[in-house]
Amino acid sequence: MVGYDPKADGRNISSFEVAVAGSGSGLVTRVMISPLDVIKIRFQLQIERLSRSDPGAKYHGILQAGRQILQEEGPTAFWKGHVPAQLLSIGYGAVQVYKTLRDAVVTMYRTEGPLVFYKGLNPTLIAIFPYAGFQFSFYSALKHVHKWVLPAEGRNNENLRNLLCGSGAGVLSKTLTYPLDLFKKRLQVGGFERARVTFGQVRSYRGLLDCAQQVLQEEGPTGLFKGLSPSLLKAALSTGFVFFWYELFCSLFHHMKKADS
Repeated sequence: MVGYDPKADGRNISSFEVAVAGSGSGLVTRVMISPLDVIKIRFQLQIERLSRSDPGAKYHGILQAGRQILQEEGPTAFWKGHVPAQLLSIGYGAVQVYKTLRDAVVTMYRTEGPLVFYKGLNPTLIAIFPYAGFQFSFYSALKHVHKWVLPAEGRNNENLRNLLCGSGAGVLSKTLTYPLDLFKKRLQVGGFERARVTFGQVRSYRGLLDCAQQVLQEEGPTGLFKGLSPSLLKAALSTGFVFFWYELFCSLFHHMKKADS
């Protein structure tokens, strides 16, 4: 949780405990929100409109997509790509077209070389700094708003406050940086066109600018925000739960130290 100081509110915990709390909160949250991530990425990669009126559209809504994935691929499909997502090592698309993580890594390296693991790096680097900055800025601002709106006697549940402020920060941050996330996913699955033909149309992109241009020309401005609804739901839950679990772990360490002293 870079940029957040748990000692500011009087908790006496070490830097190691802060790191453990941050890692633990991220791990638990990732497991919980993985199904939404799967649905979001399916929407992002679909060239067809996310609408029932488009006969070529495989997915057109969160619940419909969830039911279809469950029927066609089983419950484990909602955690496809979970290991590389946890490790932050390679893109989600690799495990969607290969049998195992090892198979994906070996095949990708042999067919496209080491640079294949850095597809989508440009939009990732462009997005990561403003996204992280927005998250903490909005989180801090919403906490101040919460204090201003509620009287002192109404602020008893700090965990609920952290969950709500974190969720709001996640929604605002994700909306502002969302098109870059879509470009990243489109670039990451380049080279997997044959494996994705059963999902609908596929496209090849020469880079970030070409990807942005093609999306705007073929899918219009709304194409930049495909999958935004599950993404916002994921961002709200993800950011909210990250701060929630983080605060909970920090409080646990603090109370354990008090009990020992």
